[in-house]
Amino acid sequence: MTDPLLPELLRLAQEAARRAGELLRDGRPADLTVAATKSSPIDVVTEMDIAAEKLITDVIADHRPDDGFLGEEGASSEGTSGIRWVIDPLDGTVNYLYGLPTWAVSIAVEQDGERIVGVVAAPMRGETYHAVRGGGAWATGAWEGQRRLAVRPAPPLEQALVSTGFNYVTEVKAHQAEVARQLIPLLRDIRRGGSAAVDLCDVAAGRLDGYYERGLNAWDVAAGDLIAREAGAQTGGRPGERPSRDLTVAGTPGVFEPLQRLLEDFGAWHD
Repeated sequence: MTDPLLPELLRLAQEAARRAGELLRDGRPADLTVAATKSSPIDVVTEMDIAAEKLITDVIADHRPDDGFLGEEGASSEGTSGIRWVIDPLDGTVNYLYGLPTWAVSIAVEQDGERIVGVVAAPMRGETYHAVRGGGAWATGAWEGQRRLAVRPAPPLEQALVSTGFNYVTEVKAHQAEVARQLIPLLRDIRRGGSAAVDLCDVAAGRLDGYYERGLNAWDVAAGDLIAREAGAQTGGRPGERPSRDLTVAGTPGVFEPLQRLLEDFGAWHD
């Protein structure tokens, strides 16, 4: 981490993620309700998504007023510094709405379009993951100090544990279910956690062998993708492409390519 800007950006991302995570964990009202919907009536935004994004952007803007933002709940500005913050204030909103623990705050920093810092805070796990480009991936949690993350040794594909997610548009979800039906006999098993950011960090931490999903946005994967890659994972989209709304794939070397090929064969990227 030789660039003196990187420690500053990392500390600010960690502080914003910590404060937003505390707001979400400690400030969740007992009568939490849906504030709006996104892609469909079951793809929801709560009042807490909006409050968390405002907290994050306010914290960052206080320190770096010339930076740009891209946020899930509407924060968008170009900035003049060449730095842009890509924010998902609450990844796993439906889990959060129902009181399930798998949700996270995801903050990434881009410099001239390249991701250089990623932080994912998972308050109900008591864990925070972070990475700086070229500096490895790390986590803090119940253990003492920081732990360097590394992907699992790659098993044969038939012994791989893979996670995925499902879209909230009914027709897309039905197609995704068919892809999963074809995949399950070829893997150890499939999990569905409900947070892309947490799934990518679980690949980084050796808790999953692979992950894939269709329909993700930049804020869903920006931080988690960098953390996974810095832990030794391979990431991409369709063969030869970067992660995109069509498809995001992550996996240990040895799992990534065969998983990606199967997803291409099964048409995971289209209806």
